[in-house]
Amino acid sequence: MAGVSDEKTQGKVQVFDSEEDLALALAKYVAHLSNQFVRERGAFTVVLSGGSLIKSLRKLVDAPHIDSVDWARWHIFWVDERVVPKDHPDSNYLLAHNGFLSKVPIPSGNVYAINDALSAEGAADDYETCLKHLVHNKIIELSGTTGFPKFDLMLLGMGPDGHVASLFPGHPLVQESKKWVAYIKDSPKPPPERITFSFPVINSSAHVALVVAGAGKADVIRKALGSDDQKSDLLPVQMVSPEGNLAWFLDKDAASKL
Repeated sequence: MAGVSDEKTQGKVQVFDSEEDLALALAKYVAHLSNQFVRERGAFTVVLSGGSLIKSLRKLVDAPHIDSVDWARWHIFWVDERVVPKDHPDSNYLLAHNGFLSKVPIPSGNVYAINDALSAEGAADDYETCLKHLVHNKIIELSGTTGFPKFDLMLLGMGPDGHVASLFPGHPLVQESKKWVAYIKDSPKPPPERITFSFPVINSSAHVALVVAGAGKADVIRKALGSDDQKSDLLPVQMVSPEGNLAWFLDKDAASKL
């Protein structure tokens, strides 16, 4: 592994020789945070995204983590979701279920999927209400700085256009500053109807991990992390700036243009 780090501005940047090495390190990182938060708070709130992120979590279901992690204390959320039935191929829930959640003993009541029977607007409002209920019950902490929910760990991927969650370059939702959960009906990437956490929620997290692999992401990683690019016209991934800790997990292909 080769490491690069500029923690003041970009967080901790780690570059791994292969996606396999990345997945091993990510599992160790997540298991460590799980143990820490379960010990400190008695719960561990984890936010998932779609895409290749779920594949990168696969080492958590292997020894030693499958036996050492206190899965019963985990609470699972989605940073964004496509407004489709849970058994639809585009569903982030289905992706997470098949690739991760079905293989670990997290209680079903601790997995918070959207209500797929509602419209995009209704599903966003319903999910925000769910989060507020869990804040009231002290499952989710509230940031003393921002007043937004403070998740223990947010696991984000990145699209080849630099989008995170369902926050796309140039889309008005990038500037959403009040809602916890917003809806989108004109996603530039299908399917068009989605819900998404806003940047204030993403950036109130205690820990954010940005997990990016593949040569197809190298140009955007260079723009996001390179030192000689202008910072005007920020891509959504460049707007990830949590009040807590930011960690980048890159394979060498994604980091090849740094």
